[in-house]
Parts: sequence; C-alpha cells; structure tokens
Amino acid sequence: MAQIIDGLKISAEIRAEVARDAKALAKRGVVPGLAVVLVGENPASQVYVRKKKQACAELGIASFDYDLPASCTEKRLLALIDELNANPKVHGILVQLPLPGQIREAAVLNAVDPAKDADGFHPMNMGRMLNGEETALPCTPHGCQQLLMRSGHDPAGKHVVIVGRSNIVGKPMAAILMQKAAGANATVTICHSRTADLPKITRQADILIAAIGVPEFIKAPMVRKGVVVIDVGTNRVPDASKKSGYRLVGDVDFAAVSRKAAAITPVPGGVGPMTITMLMKNTVEAARRASLRRKPGNK
Repeated sequence: MAQIIDGLKISAEIRAEVARDAKALAKRGVVPGLAVVLVGENPASQVYVRKKKQACAELGIASFDYDLPASCTEKRLLALIDELNANPKVHGILVQLPLPGQIREAAVLNAVDPAKDADGFHPMNMGRMLNGEETALPCTPHGCQQLLMRSGHDPAGKHVVIVGRSNIVGKPMAAILMQKAAGANATVTICHSRTADLPKITRQADILIAAIGVPEFIKAPMVRKGVVVIDVGTNRVPDASKKSGYRLVGDVDFAAVSRKAAAITPVPGGVGPMTITMLMKNTVEAARRASLRRKPGNK
C-alpha cells in the first residue's frame, strides 16, 4: 500500500510556524488581519468561512467578517473592498466564491489591493508568480507543493502531470512547479478534457496531480507503479449508509490507485486542510511585508 500523505499533520506543522510568525509580528505592534467577505448564504461557503474564522482565532490573526445578502449589488461590494483596501488593520482580503450572478467575479478580484490579495488570484500577483517573484501564491496549489516537499517527494527533475487547467488549481500549479526554485524545477504537463489519449500521458507521471472535479476519475490503469498522487478533488457522492446521505471522494479512485502508488493523499484529510492553512500563511506574510513598508525610510 502507498504512503499516506497526511494533510492534517502537515497542515498542523505549518500552522505552528504561522502562529509563531504572527506572535513575533504582534510583539512589534503588528497584528495580522484577515477580512473575509461572504455574499449570500451558500451552505458550503458558510462552512468554509466558519473554518477560516476558527483558524484566525487559533493562530493570532485578527478576523474581520462581512456577511452580505445575496441581493448585494456589485457597486456595494466594490465600495466595501475599497474600504478594506484603505484599512491599515487589514492585511489580507478574501471574497468568498462563488458570487451571485449579478456580480462580476473578475471585477471583484481585480478590485482587491494586490498587496492584500490573500488568495493570490489578482492578475498582478498571478504575473509575479509566473515571473518567479515574491508574492502571495494561490492557496491550494501552494498547499500541494508543501505536501510534496514535507512528505519527502521533491518535484525537482520529476515529470509532473496535472489533470485540470482551472485558474484556481491547474494553471497556477504548473506555474509554481516549473520555477527555477526550491520545491520546483519540475517538468510539467497539463492535461484536460480535450487531451488526446489521456491515460497514455498520466502513465508517464512521476507525480500526478488530479484537479478535474470528477469523482474517482483517475483509475488504476491510468497510473504507473510508484507514482506519487496528489488528489485535489472533493466530491459528494450518494451513500445511503451515511447519516448525511453522502460521502466525500476525490478525483482519484483511492482504493485501486493506492495499491500502485508510492504515496497518495486521502480525501478527506489530504489537500483540503492545506488550503485554509496557506491562506493564513499568506495573511501573515502580507502583514510582514506591510510592516517593512511602514518602517522609517521605507516608502
């Protein structure tokens, strides 16, 4: 059986580091602050936001919470973002997605001050990431990189195959791992729904990252023996044996693929815990950078 890459354990390690850094900043009079904006009452979003608030409390990060009705106009939301951009106590801003149909997602993401972009999705930060400059990295791909590094699976020199080309995971994941930097230096292939003979390519992977959003899409014949698998998917499938009526599965057929893989992340308990942890890390890093900009002589 494969080594289980424990996202809960690795996440706890990183959170301890984030708490230490937040405490050090607080001693210098800088309390990292994260503003989370929720528009509407999407149940999954509410759960996610609640976990973010809990993480802030545990790590010494000030939490600024804004719950807006589903009828909120784009103009009102953009006005709130302007206020948060100008608030020196707020170092990170996160607008929970998805947004109601009357609000343009791109307009909102672009309105956030790049220096306070806790999710790493602002076009300026995406460009900096591609250039290999210091910036806030998108949380889920950055978390995947940390899972690899901290479980002993350095991607340097490896062929990484990413199944999925979203702006949230696939594209930034490729940009992160192709850099000439520690934790990167990989040869990266991106596959997607239009890829011809997908199994032929996935079987070439030393490291396979599945982020396609289809339950148990990656089957055992699609991977080679000894592969390292990072499963980004979180899908609900019906299960009458569960009180909730469903169970969570990833984009990988865990039971079958784990018999061939050298290492694999479970769902739940793999990538999931890392996303909020990296959000907290981005916020503390943003606070550190802001404190440096405010030093005498710095502009």
